[in-house]
Amino acid sequence: MAWLHVFVVVLLLLAVSQATADEDPYIGVNIGTDLAIMPHPTQVVALLKAQNIQHVRLYDADRGMLVALANTGIRVMASIPNEQLLGIGQSNSTAANWVSRNIVAHYPATNITAICVGSEVFTTLPNAAPVLVNAMKFVHSALVASNLDNQIKLSSPLASSIILDSFPPSQAFFNRSWNPVMVPMLNFLQSTGSPLMLNIYPYYDYMQSNGVIPLDYALFKPLPPTKEAVDSNTLVHYSNVFDAMVDATYFAMAFLNFTNIPVIVTETGWPSKGDFKEPDATIENANTYNSNLIRHVINKTGTPKRPGIAVSTYIYELYNEDQKPGPISEKNWGLFDSNGDPIYILRLTDSGSLLANDTTNQTYCMAKEGADPKMLQAALDWACGPGKVDCSALLQGKPCYEPDNVIAHATYAFDTYYHCMGKTPDSCDFNGVADITTTDPSHGSCIFPGSLGRNGTRVNITAPSMNSISSDSPGRNFYSGGGFGTVLVVIKVMLWSVIFL
Repeated sequence: MAWLHVFVVVLLLLAVSQATADEDPYIGVNIGTDLAIMPHPTQVVALLKAQNIQHVRLYDADRGMLVALANTGIRVMASIPNEQLLGIGQSNSTAANWVSRNIVAHYPATNITAICVGSEVFTTLPNAAPVLVNAMKFVHSALVASNLDNQIKLSSPLASSIILDSFPPSQAFFNRSWNPVMVPMLNFLQSTGSPLMLNIYPYYDYMQSNGVIPLDYALFKPLPPTKEAVDSNTLVHYSNVFDAMVDATYFAMAFLNFTNIPVIVTETGWPSKGDFKEPDATIENANTYNSNLIRHVINKTGTPKRPGIAVSTYIYELYNEDQKPGPISEKNWGLFDSNGDPIYILRLTDSGSLLANDTTNQTYCMAKEGADPKMLQAALDWACGPGKVDCSALLQGKPCYEPDNVIAHATYAFDTYYHCMGKTPDSCDFNGVADITTTDPSHGSCIFPGSLGRNGTRVNITAPSMNSISSDSPGRNFYSGGGFGTVLVVIKVMLWSVIFL
């Protein structure tokens, strides 16, 4: 009977409206505001336009942002913050006033296309969950009264954690304790033609899996079929967490007999920096995840159960939010800093002019994360010695001395050698402790060879001197008595587990 149920569910999923397949998927960006120095709305919009970002999600309905976005054509998701949800969910007039003040006053000059009614209400403000659907209905009534219900859709972003037993996807279901709210909410979404909004964070799934989920599976990296996760019911292969969670969402809705509600991912991303407990919150991994995500969406890859029907997605987030509470990673999900400078250069192809800071053809040589420190030290010594790299920039007080560790110093030496040797693949190996990347490793005043730098001018270098490097090279015995210990991070195991063949 279980097989029969799965077969029926698959048939129901195939019945999803063809209109969804015909829509072009898009990438949007969330705009958080927990910054010590938040750029002025006009600066935010200037950055959006420069990067050709055509879809944004606001966490409120800030008047300054809505005014600045007017006449730009940028499609805007406005939001009702959770703290306003109880009032709106208990009063039709309060909802009408909110719509009049925050939507009608700005539309159509500001191209508002959706309203997020709260965010992750079940998990962050459960006492407001009983009025969530009322709030959505009251806001919708106000939109109907203003003849805007066809132009502006309503939904409420959900945390993916409310989907239980999410792998294999064919067995997924919503936390049944929330069914008294979920079923009326899905009825509302279906009747109004609105999407289910979902926040997906493979970073957290990976961190909490205690090694069950491989890093490459979380990062969208290509996997051989033998390393893919297999749904034991359908025998469908999954090569990344993102697709598995999207399909789990469709199966969870089908389990409740809702088969024609599209999914939009309202938040996803990867942090570029973390503390010692978060070794995989790195610039390289953030770049890999978001670059692969963008290609996956724009190329209409779709999911294994819905190939060719991509899910429009909003990246979390535009700026690093330095005022966010919590671990270091919470402050470092942004694509840009508050000055509008990119945290990293996305590796994009075939994405048009979206996020136009792409420099796909520019490559660098970096020390591998997790490489043996002794092998890194030996390679650094060679580069600054027999390799004839000028490592003077690594001396104390010089631009590239900080951060004072073997990975950072080795990366500078490796990249300098790589560029001096004409960027041939074999010049970025160093006995297996280096990798070619398109992420510019420059930081602060330490500008690497070949970097465009912050002012857009390329840094030129000359070939290594044929004179021997003296024994006081910064690469030689620089970390006396150092050594790098292995940090054991013990993380609570999630119920979500994946079977890898």
